[in-house]
Amino acid sequence: MRKKELIDTVVERSGMKKKDVKPVVEMMLSVLGEAIGDNRELNLAPMGRMKIRREKKLSNGRIVVAKIRQSTPPEQTASQDTTDQSDI
Repeated sequence: MRKKELIDTVVERSGMKKKDVKPVVEMMLSVLGEAIGDNRELNLAPMGRMKIRREKKLSNGRIVVAKIRQSTPPEQTASQDTTDQSDI
């Protein structure tokens, strides 16, 4: 999922206007990116608990290997198509 699709999905599910949703989603992604950059553990239900397992520094960035554990899968809404084959 790309940022545009995430914003559009939040707009659709929340019923809020895109101009109100976009800055909140962008700030949330920024905060999450900073937390990952600081190697912090994230515990964000219903997404799950995320721990950084390995990290490799490169000249132009870094590779992070993380483990995400979900106690139960997030509930799917009626608008989600579980038979979509585009991600396979």
